[in-house]
Amino acid sequence: MNRVLVTGAAGRIGRAVVDALQVRRTAVTALVLPGTAEALPADRVVEGSACDAGAVRAAMAEVDGVIHLAARPAPNHGTPSEVFGQNTLGTFTVLEEAGRAGVRNAVVASSLAANGLPFAARPLSPAYVPLDMSVPTQAEDAYALSKLADEQTAAMMTRRHGMTTVALRYPFVGGFTDRLRDHAEKVGADPSVGAADLWSYLETRDAARAAVLALQVQGGHHAFHVAAPRTLAPYPTVELLRRFHPTTEIRAALPGRTTPLDLVPARQLLVFTAEYEL
Repeated sequence: MNRVLVTGAAGRIGRAVVDALQVRRTAVTALVLPGTAEALPADRVVEGSACDAGAVRAAMAEVDGVIHLAARPAPNHGTPSEVFGQNTLGTFTVLEEAGRAGVRNAVVASSLAANGLPFAARPLSPAYVPLDMSVPTQAEDAYALSKLADEQTAAMMTRRHGMTTVALRYPFVGGFTDRLRDHAEKVGADPSVGAADLWSYLETRDAARAAVLALQVQGGHHAFHVAAPRTLAPYPTVELLRRFHPTTEIRAALPGRTTPLDLVPARQLLVFTAEYEL
């Protein structure tokens, strides 16, 4: 692609995506909130909200691919109405303007939280593992619901505009030099800390690489998990599941520290396997 629009480009994954595109010599337009573009290596920066159709339309000039990352990243980043409203409006606005501009490929950041476990008010367990897109959601918070809505919005935009859309369900994302090692230490000391995430994670550079690879998918709408193949917890996965999710059906062999997520679609569609593991 000649030029890719990255929304939320000043965020954790966004900056890594911009770096990854620069390595590939792909021109980048960054859509960021005012005052957040410091040291961002994009050759074009547009300040504004992903919810603002005018700003998004201006950012869409000469773009042939979109990676939409702008969002409130957790249910405590505003009121429930703000989290759900801004996340879903931003996704609709970005994809609608992309479709109108003739963009053929769009990638949307979804979340493992769409299943409802990570931010639930009480401990929940999935119906079965490996967790795939058919496991019934138990969403009860605004953020989880917004991500489910984002996935459906992407599917609708594929039908509406004929563009290819890919929604990536990210787990806990962090870099080796920021929050990932600290989180891993907490999970190692007390594995209940990671139970709601099924002890899954993805290093920031891998999260960015998955998004860039997803721009190459051709045709239709796709949604699936991306994560490191092994968990953060230094304990066998099956033992952890039996301890913290005793009602969850284990439908496949999970040797050692195998992450209990279905990562097959990511391997098949993106030829993606995480490169950075703790």
